[in-house]
Amino acid sequence: MDNAPSGPLSGLLVADFSRILAGPYATMLMADLGADVIKVEAPGGDDTRTWVPPTRDGVSTYYLSINRNKRSVALDLKDDGDVELARAIARRADVMIENFRPGGLAKYSLDYDSVAAVNAGVVYASISGFGSGGGAHLPGYDLLVQAVSGLMSLTGASDGPPFRAGISVFDVMTGMHALIGVLAALRERENSGQGQHVEVNLLSSALSGLVNQTGAYAAGGVVPQRMGNAHPSLFPYEPLPAADGDIIVIAGNDRQFRALCTALGAPALADDPRFRTVGDRTAHRETLRPLLEKALARHTKAEWFDILVAAGVPAGPINSIAEGVEFATGLGLEPVVEVGAGSGAGTVPLVRNPIRFSRSQQRYDLPPPAVGEQSDEIRAEVRAWLEGTR
Repeated sequence: MDNAPSGPLSGLLVADFSRILAGPYATMLMADLGADVIKVEAPGGDDTRTWVPPTRDGVSTYYLSINRNKRSVALDLKDDGDVELARAIARRADVMIENFRPGGLAKYSLDYDSVAAVNAGVVYASISGFGSGGGAHLPGYDLLVQAVSGLMSLTGASDGPPFRAGISVFDVMTGMHALIGVLAALRERENSGQGQHVEVNLLSSALSGLVNQTGAYAAGGVVPQRMGNAHPSLFPYEPLPAADGDIIVIAGNDRQFRALCTALGAPALADDPRFRTVGDRTAHRETLRPLLEKALARHTKAEWFDILVAAGVPAGPINSIAEGVEFATGLGLEPVVEVGAGSGAGTVPLVRNPIRFSRSQQRYDLPPPAVGEQSDEIRAEVRAWLEGTR
């Protein structure tokens, strides 16, 4: 990887023994930031390669979305020679990330204790569904965690069934928590010279990520319930109907509510004692909502978007994914990048890494690899490492 663009994580070797979403998402972010990520796959490849539709040129877009900037080596852990190569990669790595069922890598001497015994500086991150204790036997799928954590009990209409979120939200959140833990451990290693074991699990990430909802129970003894698009502690903070459809309208504080009332041509509402504070408006939301709806009926949602934003009131349309990407494009955020430009392998348009730096560069040079696409070069590198240690 001598010709790889530099980045804030340039020089780090990451052994990626993860698959599906949480782990690959974390390692993709590291790869974007300059790390050399070796994606260790079984000969059949990451499960998400088969998750279709949709596809691009016959390849799962799910897989493409979380595996750029990596090199893939196919290793069969049932083969003694391949296990030796896997151990050599782990022994050389600065970071190893895996999401096997807890204890599943011990038989290959690829568990944390085995790897740390020969690589004291390794930061070894394990991702599981329910931790390595009493929940170690449970399969870690995001949908299960959305169910058991309580998220689904909050999602949907108050008089309807529970729903899952539109993405695997806790997989993504756990991947980010894994990355935070890895970066913290790398920072600590600068002082101690020692690596350590970082453990994250979907359920703990879910309970942390439910923030005010789990906080309502832990600190207040309140069990939150489904409220559709409404917020338990703020109003308005939901879609409201304009002349031609719904628009999101938010008044997160008293100043914003006064600005909203003025923009709606109903300034007296801000001084009504029923609506004067956040708590007042939440308590009297069913009285306030029809008053706001009556005022909003005078203009279209597009017209209100311009009026409300100009007045300093948070508001916005309810877009499709395509419209969301185009909206970001119109703001100059350049949400889509061509990955693989100059690699000779063809480019793939993917969503940009959301982090921006004032000096450091990110990389988008390697398109998501085919199964074992770099097996020959990685096997040659590993053999050179082994020869150098003998």
